[in-house]
Amino acid sequence: MNTIPLNQARTLTLRILRHNPTDPDSEPRLQDFQVEETDAMTLFVALNIVREEQDPSLQFDFVCRAGICGSCGMLINGRPALACRTLTRDLGDTVVLAPLPGFALIGDLSVDTGKWMRGMSERLETWIHAEGLETKNLDAIEDAMDPELAEQLYELERCIECGCCVAACGTMQMREEFVGAVGLNQIARFQLDPRDTRSDSDYYELIGDDSGVFGCMTLLGCDDMCPKQLPLATQIAFLRRRMAAV
Repeated sequence: MNTIPLNQARTLTLRILRHNPTDPDSEPRLQDFQVEETDAMTLFVALNIVREEQDPSLQFDFVCRAGICGSCGMLINGRPALACRTLTRDLGDTVVLAPLPGFALIGDLSVDTGKWMRGMSERLETWIHAEGLETKNLDAIEDAMDPELAEQLYELERCIECGCCVAACGTMQMREEFVGAVGLNQIARFQLDPRDTRSDSDYYELIGDDSGVFGCMTLLGCDDMCPKQLPLATQIAFLRRRMAAV
């Protein structure tokens, strides 16, 4: 990765794939915008300058600006990443931006990851399954959890559902029904949780086919592109061993 010295002023060219699917006259096209680079500028800041000073119709998403919400995922020079965590000094003079593939396009760089994630969550039933939850006293203190196990769960809960692993997944390009690393990571999380009473046979019914853990072709795009550096390939391998034993 090239690193440009901070004292070297540059004019960046942002080459953005523009398209509004709700406009019947809109045709996908690349449009260039020039931005004067500043020290420690992120791609998110550069995009805001474009929208505020050059084209208010430019569509892209953001909320937290700190790599927590996952809203600003996009293809940056062909690689899925978060705009708010990408420094322009690590990029060349021309930066090509496109929406994440695999999700419904809202417009320009904005995609509907929420619809996909909700569908995945409902399909894989990513919530605690246990007897008597409807009668449980929600004001009662929960049973203590082993700290080491709690740390493992916390590690898996760091997923921000940004969609970068889905966009980077070669299997997803071939099988639209594949649940992706983000879905399998969720299953690994609930499989570890002692509050969830589902058995391995129950999980097999959810992911024990080519749309689940046995569909992964181990191309490792998810593991390479995860902005939170989650061990996604390790989790998929773990689940595959568990499901193969069912």
